[in-house]
Formats: sequence, structure tokens, C-alpha cells
Amino acid sequence: MILFPAIDLKEGLAVRLQQGDMARATIFHRDPAAQARAFEAQGFKHLHVVDLDGAFAGKAVNAGAVAAILANATVPVQLGGGIRDEAGIARWLDAGIARVILGTIALRQPKFVKDACKRWPGKIVVGIDARDGFVAVEGWAKTSSVKALDLALMFEQAGVAAIVYTDISRDGAMLGPNIEATVDIAFQLTTPVIVSGGVSSLDDLRAVKKHEDSGIVGVICGRALYDGRIDLARAIKVLKG
Repeated sequence: MILFPAIDLKEGLAVRLQQGDMARATIFHRDPAAQARAFEAQGFKHLHVVDLDGAFAGKAVNAGAVAAILANATVPVQLGGGIRDEAGIARWLDAGIARVILGTIALRQPKFVKDACKRWPGKIVVGIDARDGFVAVEGWAKTSSVKALDLALMFEQAGVAAIVYTDISRDGAMLGPNIEATVDIAFQLTTPVIVSGGVSSLDDLRAVKKHEDSGIVGVICGRALYDGRIDLARAIKVLKG
């Protein structure tokens, strides 16, 4: 099981939001590229990067910060936030991004995502952000009437590399991940699932690890890594079992 450190970008800075609220952003590093180097030096083998401003704008906003991260990291980087057309996917994959995460466009144009999976096999991840079980889009600013599981099932057999499932109410709140909802989705999919939102302790990682057989392959963690609540060496031991 992979532990992904999160680098969320807002106005060129590495931040963490609380429950997806852009007004409640805590700055953790003014140089995201330096943060990427630090995570890699600590031993992380993957990076999870989100252009928060891009998610609201529907286009890349923090492209400079992402490019700097790519120039400073040697580990695979997956990127989400504001990627909503073929040109955007191609641009980032050509730049060196390992996998792109499609969120809002997955709800609005599922065929586009399926076509992208065919064009770029193994490079497309679907991000499903849920509020009370329903999919939220545009940087979590709008909540749809579509259930998270129903959206996930649309992409079965489409070739999606993974589903990143985020419970918005848990994200940045240090309340622990919504394991029940994540496991419920993972059990009903063949697509691998990555847990996101609320991971705050080694006990949270242990709880996720218990459900690895459901199809959960990774965990995204942000604030707990920045403030030292989770030690990487111990976390790796937990996730290796």
C-alpha cells in the first residue's frame, strides 16, 4: 500500500485546507518544490499534487509551481485540479506528470474520461470527492445529485488506473478517514481505490490497512505529515504489514 504525501497548491504556496474551504487554508511551505524535495529525501516514493486554484478556475493556475516540483522531484507525481480537456492532459503528461487526476470532468463528461483512458493507458485517475455521499465538483464548491458509488461504477472496465476517494468533511479536519464509505466503494469495484481525507495518525493507517483486501491500494496524507503526527518510517512499516 502506497503512502502519498499531498502538496496542495494555492497562489503558488503549499497549503492544506480544512474541509475544502479555501478561506481556511494553512500555509505549510512557501516553496512547493522545496517541499517536494523534502518529501523525497524523507523516503516517499510518490507525490500527490493538486492545483486548488485550478480546480476552481477549470484550468491550470499553479502551472509554474507544478513545473518546479517536476524539476526537483525524481519520483512519480500524480496531478489533479483544473484538468478538463485533452490538451491539458497531454501537456502535463508530456511535461513529466506520471498520472493525471480527472474530477469535475468525470462527472460532467464520463465519455471523455473513458476515451482518455484508451488514449493514455494507465495514466488516468478519477478523483471522486464526496460530501454526504454525493459528488462535489469545481474545487468542492458545488455538490451534485450523483452518488459517489454510482459515478465510480461508470468507469468500471474503462481502464482507469485508480479512483481517489475523498470525504470532504474529513479532509484537513484530522478526524480520521471515512473508512466505511471508502471500503463500501472499493468492495464494489475492480478499479483500485486510494483513500483521501482525514488521515491523522498511525492508527488511521492501521485501520485502512485492515481493509486492503477490499481493493484499497494507497492512502493520501497531508496535514498529519506536515505537523509531524505521522512518522514516515513507522508509517511504512504499518502499510507493509
